[in-house]
Amino acid sequence: MNKLPHRKRTRLKEYDYSQYGYYFVTLCIKDRREFFSNIIDYKVVLTEYGKILNEILKNLNRFYPVEVDYFVIMPDHIHLILVLDNELSSIKNYSLSDIIGKFKSFTTKKIREKLKPPNEFHWQTSFFDRIIRNEKEFYEIRKYIQENPIKWEIEKGNPENLLM
Repeated sequence: MNKLPHRKRTRLKEYDYSQYGYYFVTLCIKDRREFFSNIIDYKVVLTEYGKILNEILKNLNRFYPVEVDYFVIMPDHIHLILVLDNELSSIKNYSLSDIIGKFKSFTTKKIREKLKPPNEFHWQTSFFDRIIRNEKEFYEIRKYIQENPIKWEIEKGNPENLLM
């Protein structure tokens, strides 16, 4: 029987990801397919699928105790800063993984409603996250997100340089 590859754990072992905090998150499309936007003259131009993501991100706080502080929708990935605050929820405590999992499920459903054939869209299995620990780091990450479209044009031939 074939074993699944062992994935490196990306979350901090002792950290409670349902506690209040600022989180930098990156989600990628499976096989890094360019799908959500085009970068034209260093600016993001959303496709119809990127517009779906944009709308859902702008309304995420209506469904979960989270504020989307800042984000960019790149051709094959998205970067965002989330502020998780479970004190805003009277239903249950959500972890960062809960919210990202639900976001990925909902966006997949909405995108597949528009696609022909519908099963042509998949997120990568996991996601990258970083707990933002201080104001300096917050501003550096925000700057990184802002400059990502410029870096895309410059580094297009070196995709490993696009991730922080």
